[in-house]
Amino acid sequence: MGGTAKPGGTGSRLRRALRHLLTDHADLRRTIDPAALTAVAAKVGAGERGHLAELRVALEPSLAPLTVLRGLSPRERALEVFGRLGVWDTEGNNGVLLYLLLADHAVEIVADRAAARAVPQAQWDAVAHDLARAFAAGQGADGLQAAVARINALLTEAFPALTGARNPDELPDRPAVL
Repeated sequence: MGGTAKPGGTGSRLRRALRHLLTDHADLRRTIDPAALTAVAAKVGAGERGHLAELRVALEPSLAPLTVLRGLSPRERALEVFGRLGVWDTEGNNGVLLYLLLADHAVEIVADRAAARAVPQAQWDAVAHDLARAFAAGQGADGLQAAVARINALLTEAFPALTGARNPDELPDRPAVL
């Protein structure tokens, strides 16, 4: 179910907790400004008009240091967010969450059952890996837009919208900033 990418190791839990303590919403805004969030929302919406799946983007600057010390992984957090944002609750069970945890430069893609069956794991992994590299290189906004475009292309191939067919917009297009 989905893809994972994070360049490099996270180091010790203590160093990771400190990194999370020092990363906040201001860091996220410097990386992805409001105009970039608007552009991502537009790309999500435009892409969804071409397919019957749903894409949700969630960005989180950091986790509480105590949560990090307890060992919560980016993947586990992405699964929590997948449930919390209702990505699992689409009519076709083809929702996809693109989750970024900035403090770790971690990218997780969580695909619901139908999307996970329709798109090979290696393709989710490649998108996640490339986005994580873009964030690590300081090109997060551009990388995020490219990742959304790639995910929409994968979903269009797997779940093409049919002319005249019902294509409800089940999830918000605007990225969730947690």
